[in-house]
Amino acid sequence: MSRALIVDDEKGIVKGIKFSLEQEGMEVDAAFDGEEGLKLARENEYDIVLLDVMLPKIEGFEVCKAIREFSQMPIIMLTAKGTDMDKILGLEYGADDYMTKPFNILELKARIKAIMRRNQKSQHAAYEESSIIREGDMQIDIDSRRVMIGDKEINLTAKEFDILELLAGNANKVYSREQLLSLVWGGKSGETGDVRTVDVHVRRLREKIEPSPSEPRYVHTKWGIGYYFRAR
Repeated sequence: MSRALIVDDEKGIVKGIKFSLEQEGMEVDAAFDGEEGLKLARENEYDIVLLDVMLPKIEGFEVCKAIREFSQMPIIMLTAKGTDMDKILGLEYGADDYMTKPFNILELKARIKAIMRRNQKSQHAAYEESSIIREGDMQIDIDSRRVMIGDKEINLTAKEFDILELLAGNANKVYSREQLLSLVWGGKSGETGDVRTVDVHVRRLREKIEPSPSEPRYVHTKWGIGYYFRAR
């Protein structure tokens, strides 16, 4: 059974989301402040975390940052403000997606299902041949979703890995930001989403895999077009 964690101090919202997800057969835990939410995240492994920005005791951004120090469980930030800065900060701290309140519960469930489907596919899909991409001292294991550079494992979020897998699996092919938004985030995101989401994730990815992010070795920018993975 899939498990979800809702961290929000608005009990009415928590009750509504919890009921809706339980109707989908999910097991749902709830926390009403950042401290309690972080405690539950440390003690359990969740398939999805819904994390409000404005929380008592520890704000949502700090909870997201803390979770990323020990887990790559998917996180969707919930923000009442809806400002670009809130969205960008959430992504910078390691969130996989964000939604602005008030939101449509059907859209929220669709996003949750999409994230969980991608994760389950990557974790359980069986391949007849090993799916490993090697470039220089980087090794990307598609089956286990692990990235090694030399002897060091690089911890990537789900979206960061998806971007790297797509680019490295199609080396030297340039993808526009709109294409990446659509392919990685799914659906019609490329038409309706904010392409700055892609920029934030690529910047975070570079900070983790590049010896010098300002002079990238792997993920390059094609100015005015998009991004590509350079194979030597």
